Amino acid sequence: MKSIRVHEHGSPEVMILEDIPDPHPGAEEVVIQVFAAGVNPVDTYIRSGLHGYTADLPYTPGIDAAGIVESVGDGVANVSVGDRVYCAGTVTGGYAERTVCHSGDVHPLPDSVTFAQGASVGVPYGTAYRALFQRARVIPGEVVLVHGASGGVGLAAVELARAGGMTVIGTVGSEAGRSLVAKHGANYVLDHHAPNHLDQAIEITDGKGVDVILEMLANVNLGNDLPTLAMGGRVVVIGSRGAVEINARDTMSRDASIVGMSLRNASACEFASIHAYLVAGLSNGTLRPSVGKEIPLAEAADAHHRVMQSPAYGNISLIT
Repeated sequence: MKSIRVHEHGSPEVMILEDIPDPHPGAEEVVIQVFAAGVNPVDTYIRSGLHGYTADLPYTPGIDAAGIVESVGDGVANVSVGDRVYCAGTVTGGYAERTVCHSGDVHPLPDSVTFAQGASVGVPYGTAYRALFQRARVIPGEVVLVHGASGGVGLAAVELARAGGMTVIGTVGSEAGRSLVAKHGANYVLDHHAPNHLDQAIEITDGKGVDVILEMLANVNLGNDLPTLAMGGRVVVIGSRGAVEINARDTMSRDASIVGMSLRNASACEFASIHAYLVAGLSNGTLRPSVGKEIPLAEAADAHHRVMQSPAYGNISLIT
């Protein structure tokens, strides 16, 4: 089968399309015929060996994928051969024509959801759900501000927060992004290039401030986020690319919290809760993953360049 292989950490160009043997499932494992693989920033960190991420070389990248169950190992009861599924975690890597997954990481994919959309669920929606419900502990009626709302995690957060009864403010940097974020349910969309956009967010709340901020670039925004919070407000740091300086009094005056998160820190119980919610949302149409670009598997290097560029419009999927 065809598979992307990485023999050394480095730039996107270290990813090479190769022929490797077809995989076989072990106990409690599933082999999926992959039709689409998700491309996430974390995939680029693993490939490059940055931010504490690494992999045993050589390896096939890809955490998220979607396709058809081809075979199952002993002890697998949750899926059957022929099922449409998405996986949130792979054993052998998703950038391939087939991948092996632990059965607990394989979830049903409704007929109404494309494979490219299914490959856009695991990391983006898992991250957004964990940030909102497991780390910020949002409650219906609160105001949530999502920075970088037109990206994969941002759009997922907009949908999840609206479905959960929150008022959602998204910040984006382009007219195309504003249209996309509004289409996915944001109550308000602000231009993050406008110097007063956080003042506008406070005005939307009648001066109270926002309850939760999802922060994708803390090194740039965190110092300005804190004065935007309501009493008891929370900032969840999802991404940061450097050091940051803040005024700690901005937390003291409003009993504010700065909360870090990483999806890989979730417990097995938390992962199960996440995907129970996501499968339900996909089934009832509440969640509609946005695929901004579909790229052939052989062009994985281009996909890795694109996923780290701004502005982002939805998710990128590799098509096998």
